[in-house]
Amino acid sequence: MHTVMTLRAAARTALVAATVIAGLASGTAGATTTDISSTAGTWNIFDVDNFTAQSSGTEWIDIADGSALTFTITNAAPVAITIVDGGFAGDQFHVYDNGALLGTTSAVANNYPTSIGLNFDAALAGGAYSTATFFLAAGTHAITGDLAVSALDGTGTAINATVGALQISAVPLPSSALLLLSSTGLLGFIARRRRAA
Repeated sequence: MHTVMTLRAAARTALVAATVIAGLASGTAGATTTDISSTAGTWNIFDVDNFTAQSSGTEWIDIADGSALTFTITNAAPVAITIVDGGFAGDQFHVYDNGALLGTTSAVANNYPTSIGLNFDAALAGGAYSTATFFLAAGTHAITGDLAVSALDGTGTAINATVGALQISAVPLPSSALLLLSSTGLLGFIARRRRAA
């Protein structure tokens, strides 16, 4: 009886030690933060690869070192962010802002082994690759993501690796605001003409 209790205590001690070591290892694992601006037309690339990721997970990573990747956006006015997949069609991403789920990119048909690679404009325009646009209020945002659904290889196995990108753009004014601005401009023009006459 005493031997069984000693073995159980040793097993618990080994489990606690392993948990502490794993916690220390994950605490030292790197993370990459990339500050991005609202420069129109610039794609900010991320990778997903459970073999390369420091965590062995499917979060967005920096392919250079496998560290988790966060895009930091500080904007004075509302902006839109567009996310698109460029790897094998069939992938979908969860997208988070400061840890809160913004949503999931669109569901698309799997098309392995076809890939569009780094041509994100073509992926966005073609409609065969997963995409989504989210609106961010003025402020500071930490945008992260992970693979919600993986494309499947020819045997039906999840690939769990892809490349994607994020782009920022200004939020267009609603058509009603444009109509109001144009009518106000027209009224100002008419008033100036009347004064000149």
